[in-house]
Amino acid sequence: MGAAEAIREERLWRRHADMAKLGGTPKGGVNRQALSAEDAAARNLLGAWARARGFAVSTDAIGNLFVRREGSDPQALPVMSGSHMDSQPTGGRFDGMYGVLAAFEALEALEDAGVQTRRPVVAVAWTNEEGSRFQPGAMGSAVFAGHNALEEMFEVKDWKGVALKDALAETLKAAPAPMLGGKPGFPLDGYVEAHIEQGPRLENEQKTIGVVTAIQGSRRYIVTIEGEEAHAGTTPRAARKDAFAAALRIAQTMYEATTDADDMLRFTIGRVDVAPGSPNTVPGRTVFTIDMRHPDDAVLEAHERKLKEIVASKAAPCTSGIERVTAVPPTNFDPMVVDLVRAKTNALKLSNMDMPSGAGHDAMHIARLCPTGMIFVPCERGISHNEIENATPQDLAAGARVLVEVLVELANR
Repeated sequence: MGAAEAIREERLWRRHADMAKLGGTPKGGVNRQALSAEDAAARNLLGAWARARGFAVSTDAIGNLFVRREGSDPQALPVMSGSHMDSQPTGGRFDGMYGVLAAFEALEALEDAGVQTRRPVVAVAWTNEEGSRFQPGAMGSAVFAGHNALEEMFEVKDWKGVALKDALAETLKAAPAPMLGGKPGFPLDGYVEAHIEQGPRLENEQKTIGVVTAIQGSRRYIVTIEGEEAHAGTTPRAARKDAFAAALRIAQTMYEATTDADDMLRFTIGRVDVAPGSPNTVPGRTVFTIDMRHPDDAVLEAHERKLKEIVASKAAPCTSGIERVTAVPPTNFDPMVVDLVRAKTNALKLSNMDMPSGAGHDAMHIARLCPTGMIFVPCERGISHNEIENATPQDLAAGARVLVEVLVELANR
C-alpha cells in the first residue's frame, strides 16, 4: 500500500470534528484565539494523538508545536508540513487546522503504510498565525525563521493589555511539551503547507487542487485619532474635536484612494475602537486597523504614502498618527516544489490549476529558509474567516493525498 492510499478520509474528517469542539460556537464555527484556553486544549489533543502513534512531540520558546516521525538517516535535515490551530473570533473549522491535520494524517499514513523515509518528517502547528489577538500575525513562523525577534514578540499585548509572554506561559503550563533548547528555529530541507483556498476560484473552475505559485504581499497598520471628550448635548458641532468623525473622514478618503481598475488591491478596515464608548459623550479617541495586500510591493509602497498623507490631512481639528505593524513582501515559491506538487496531483488524476494565494500564510516566512510550496483545496463559496466556512471530506482527503506524496519525494531526496 502506497502512502496516498493510506490516507483515511473518515479519520481526517473525524479529527476536524474533534478539534471543532474546542472553542466551538453555536453557528458551527470556532473561537480559538492564540494562546487561549481553547488553543491549549487543541495542543493537548494533537499531542495526545501524536504520542499514541509513537511520534515525538516538542515545543519551542514561542510555542510552536512539533510532531516528528524519524527517518532512516539521523543526520538528514527534516522536511516539514503544517499550519496553525488558532482562529479568528468568529472563525471556521478548516482555516489553518486543515493544514495541521493534513500534515498529521500524512504522518499516520506513512506509519500505516510502513513507508520509511530517509529524512524525518515533521508536522507543525505554528503559534498565532491569525494575528486577531496578538499582532503581528504569522508570529510563530516569523520568529522561527528569524524575521521577528523573540524578545520583542514577548512584549506584544492584546487588546485587553495581556502580554504575549504571560499568555504563552499560561498556555505552555496548560499544554506542556518538551522544550527545544535555544531560540526558535532549526534547519529544514523542505516545507509544504496544505490549506483551504479561502477564495472562490477552485470551486468556480471545478478544480480539486490549487498548485500555489506565490503569496501576495501584505501590510497592516494601526491608525490612532486623538480628539477631546465633550458633552453630547451641550457642545456645538463646530466646537467639537470628535475623534470618530475624523476617523470617518479618513476612512472614506482611504477607501476612495485604494480603489483600482483591476480590483487587485485589497484594502480592509477590520476593527474600530471608539472611546470612551458612552452614548452621550463625544468620542475623544478612535483607533482602527488596516489590512492592505497586493502582489507588487511597489504598489503597496505607493499606497502607503497615500495613506500617510490622508491621515495627516483629514484629521483636523484632531491629531492623528498611523503605525505600520507588519510589512510582508510577496513570496514566490520554489519552482522545484511547485512542479512537484503539480506532478503528484496529475499522477493522482486530480483536476488542478496554478494560482497565487491572496491570503498570507506561515509558508511565506519558511520560504526564506528552504524550498517551500503550498497546496490548496476548495472551500464552499470561497467563504473563510466566517463560522459557516465549509469544505468537503473528499476534497480534504484529496489534498492530504497530494501532500503525503510530495512529502515522501522530498524526504527521500
